Amino acid sequence: MTTPAGRINKLFGTDGGVMLSLYPAFPEAFDTDMPLLATIDGLEVPLYCERFERRGATGATATFADFDTDRRAQELIGLEFRIGLHEEEEEDDDEFYLEDLIGFTVEAGETGSEKRVCGTLTDYYDSDTNPLFELEIDGRQVLIPAVEEFIAHIDFERRRIHFVLPEGLLDLE
Repeated sequence: MTTPAGRINKLFGTDGGVMLSLYPAFPEAFDTDMPLLATIDGLEVPLYCERFERRGATGATATFADFDTDRRAQELIGLEFRIGLHEEEEEDDDEFYLEDLIGFTVEAGETGSEKRVCGTLTDYYDSDTNPLFELEIDGRQVLIPAVEEFIAHIDFERRRIHFVLPEGLLDLE
């Protein structure tokens, strides 16, 4: 969720530069790789800073990619902006590596079977053609394909993973 971080006040210089008023929500350590978001014609538009220079605690000058002339920059005057996140950063919130699951307690059952087994995920074998999880169940090592379709639920807080596997894969007999 974004909150208002400032307003674009007026033109500055001759190369599409603008003067910004910064609100208290504007971060001290602003990274120009992070876009500012403005609503233009009802659409949320990311504004990437090509140049950003602070002017005191509540002011700054900036130039934005794609707004490199005074005429184009004039379209931004008066707009309020918010701080956005990189798309990659937003995706990273939910991203994890399969290796991170090593050591998780495993509960596994086969489709159509009431039988459940418990064990530990002991290893992950990374392969483009056939990535595998190694499970230790009842003292024996079992390899299963590391595919999304078999993972029913992952509880990161309790370090547990629940698999639903095709019939016969675990040989529960």
